[in-house]
Amino acid sequence: QVQLVESGGGLVQAGGSLRLSCAASGRTFSRYTMSWFRQAPGKEREFVATISWNGGRIEYTESVKGRFTISRDNAKNTVYLQMNSLKPEDTAVYYCAAVYEAVGRDLSRAYNYADWGQGTQVTVSS
Repeated sequence: QVQLVESGGGLVQAGGSLRLSCAASGRTFSRYTMSWFRQAPGKEREFVATISWNGGRIEYTESVKGRFTISRDNAKNTVYLQMNSLKPEDTAVYYCAAVYEAVGRDLSRAYNYADWGQGTQVTVSS
């Protein structure tokens, strides 16, 4: 089990950038696949991006490809989400999530993750 704390959210104009961070506690962070999800008001939690323990596997939801970049620093127990060219439809609470055994799991499904952060609000104004 890991404890996750997100930061870096805020209010930004359309076309702007933000970098989210997710700091994890626990000595086994480097063994976890880490992902970002988001949830807009009145909508279901949506997969955004995932990165494997060594960064060798990275996936994005189609709507953020070319604009968002997920990365991790295992020495700092931190995963990042660099968000560029932000759009109003990116407005949501962003959550990071961790899964220890990723093999065979659909990483775009929230129910496969046991550990979640508290979320950070991202608001993009038009």
